Amino acid sequence: MPILIDYPEPHVALITIDNQAKRNAMSRAMMAELAALWDQLETSRCRCIVITGAGDKAFNAGADIGGDLSVSEETARIVNRALLKTSSYPKPIIAAVNGVCAGGGVELLLSADIRYSAPHARFGLPEVKWAIYPFGGAAAKLVHQIGHVHAMKLLLTAELIDAASAERIGLINEIVPAEALLDRALATARTIAGNSPVAVQAVKQHVSTCIAERTLAQEAAEQALGDRVRASADFAEGVSAFREKRSPRYA
Repeated sequence: MPILIDYPEPHVALITIDNQAKRNAMSRAMMAELAALWDQLETSRCRCIVITGAGDKAFNAGADIGGDLSVSEETARIVNRALLKTSSYPKPIIAAVNGVCAGGGVELLLSADIRYSAPHARFGLPEVKWAIYPFGGAAAKLVHQIGHVHAMKLLLTAELIDAASAERIGLINEIVPAEALLDRALATARTIAGNSPVAVQAVKQHVSTCIAERTLAQEAAEQALGDRVRASADFAEGVSAFREKRSPRYA
């Protein structure tokens, strides 16, 4: 299974995204696995969740653009839940970013409450380079999390930034040596799990509800804009260019 689950500490769950051949990019099937796992953990005795990527090169490179790109209402529901885009979620989430974090990987990162990064990690939203709308929540959440100018530079340039830049703009909490990254994340999870679960989950529930309500209010407009991009000639060219490993040529 490409989405792995372990329990390395009492009341602490560790999710590992494992698709190393594609820098831990997630297929539709993997997103469905992750969505189901969030459901499972929400009602479990788990008190804190750590999420990371397998290997030492990537946290999550986003959606697997080489796979199925069709969109249906059910697919949108699964993607939204996998990335916790519009979900109110009661369990604290810690991200241990062990490498490239791009596209949907950044959008998954935005659902994490505490974020540690290895020094070699890179962060970015390359969607517009390939004529793809960032459906996973970046357009709705990023401005509120790191501010307008920092968010728009990431969204509009499609450039990757290094971990030091990500820390400076508040996208991550702290840079940790790669060999100590997971231990640091688990130590924080252990601290959280030792606090009152009722109080911790009440705080997390309120904060995530506020974020979810704000994001959900923009969902219809975002869907219309995303559909407009998907129906364009740019979308066909961008996806073809990505799959052919060449630069896109937009009219």
